[in-house]
Amino acid sequence: MWDVVVVGAGPAGATAAIAALRARPDARVLLLDRSGFPRDKVCGDGVAPHALDVLEALGVRGLVDDWAPVHRLQLARGEAEVERLMRRPARVVPRKVFDARLVDAAVASGAELRRHRVRSVAVGRGGIRLDDTIEAHAVVAADGAYSVLRRAAGAGPSGRRALAFRAYAPTRELGRSRQVIRFGQQRQPSYAWAFDRGDGWSNIGYGEVLGRRAPPSRGTMTAALDRLLPEVSDGAVEWRAHHLPLSSARWWQPDGRILLAGDAASLVNPMTGEGIFYAVATGALAGQHAVTGPAAGAGRRHRVAVRALLASHLRQTAVVSRLLPVPGIVPAGLRAAAADQRVFDDLVELGLGRGHLTPAAVAGVVRHLRA
Repeated sequence: MWDVVVVGAGPAGATAAIAALRARPDARVLLLDRSGFPRDKVCGDGVAPHALDVLEALGVRGLVDDWAPVHRLQLARGEAEVERLMRRPARVVPRKVFDARLVDAAVASGAELRRHRVRSVAVGRGGIRLDDTIEAHAVVAADGAYSVLRRAAGAGPSGRRALAFRAYAPTRELGRSRQVIRFGQQRQPSYAWAFDRGDGWSNIGYGEVLGRRAPPSRGTMTAALDRLLPEVSDGAVEWRAHHLPLSSARWWQPDGRILLAGDAASLVNPMTGEGIFYAVATGALAGQHAVTGPAAGAGRRHRVAVRALLASHLRQTAVVSRLLPVPGIVPAGLRAAAADQRVFDDLVELGLGRGHLTPAAVAGVVRHLRA
């Protein structure tokens, strides 16, 4: 019997395997994924420094040092615009590269990697059986937005979702050496992006939060991208779409032997769609708590740890995401960020890490909203 089986070898799962072996080097850890690596994943490819901090604490250093740092972030909606240096640079690394390197790090740590798609889950008093062939004391559910393990744990479907449409295109002067985000004005909340990878190509795309209206078609999304970022899609290749399960004000994790992480835990920032930091952070906690202490109590330990890390942050991002469609809110935020570097930094932390609404940010937004 395995000490822990990690289902899904994306950032959440690979990090969970690394963390489990960091906490207990003698643990028997099995890492499963339905795909072989390297493999593509729909994403903006932005790797925030917060995610790299978590990995470095686990001994994984220099994972993407060969990819150019991106120091500038440009945000705009209509005539309101801000472009500033970020407090700490990000990197734009294709998931085909980032995920494969993280899997290699997990295997180097001692995890066994198998290509396997989990179809059935049986939870017993003494452990968990996957597909009648794999047994484990605990399982980390890192199997994405359509998680089989999430349903087995009794969590049911996630709440709000967003739909993202991504491609790669030659970098244009508009987006060189920066990450560019243009917020939509017709279908809201929504935005188009162009993130320079530093190798002559950019990750480009469009995403919007799904609601009562019909989901956008491919034509609707490409038209919105071209309207917000004209000509950025010239020469684009590898168009793909994917659903993002957005986080809510209260995060749920059951007691028991199944620990949720990343997209399977519905942890995607509802303001920005950022999910890699959440995946790495919760994967690290899941791996640790899966092998330290009785397996039957792993879910409770994981819930306490994740809430201590993210609870207040998730409440605030949930509130802000509901305010984004309110007329004037986004332009006021952008003008406040343009007027004050502190406000800009605070809003970036809220959107990319686990930051909070600071008094300076709130006062700046209110002041420009009144104006």
